[in-house]
Amino acid sequence: MQQKEFLNLVMPFKDKLYRMAKRLLVSREEAEDATQEILLRLWSKNEAMAQYKSIEAFAMTMTKNFCLDRLKSKQAGNLKLVHSNYQDENTSLQKQLETEDSVSWVERIMDELPEQQKMVLQLRDVEDYDFEEISDLLDMKPTAVRVTLSRARKTVREKLMKKHNYGIA
Repeated sequence: MQQKEFLNLVMPFKDKLYRMAKRLLVSREEAEDATQEILLRLWSKNEAMAQYKSIEAFAMTMTKNFCLDRLKSKQAGNLKLVHSNYQDENTSLQKQLETEDSVSWVERIMDELPEQQKMVLQLRDVEDYDFEEISDLLDMKPTAVRVTLSRARKTVREKLMKKHNYGIA
């Protein structure tokens, strides 16, 4: 595979790789490094890419595994799984503070979720993958993906409701 073909094939989903890495590694710099490493690894496998049914799914799996390995490594002392936030520059300060507070609560709640639920929630609700793709990426049955997503959403919803209804009968 030539460089131009590779770029046309991989660049459309490069941002998804970055977002997943950012979601897992928190740090922008760590996510950029991870994305670059994955792109290098993909390039080193460019001759074998034709055998993969979905190169995007393969790359996402590589990214997930790389990031999880990075988190497990000894150098990763202060890295943890958290939800990344999108900031809209056109909102009032009050609205930004409220949004940051809500995101902060969701991050705390997600920190308490089991790893599999965090991953399914990220892939489905943030990255907008369909159930088949998630089941391939995480090596789960589609039914298990749906159940895991449902449980994760329920936990987040219940804890947010508890927070917002605290002290109200």
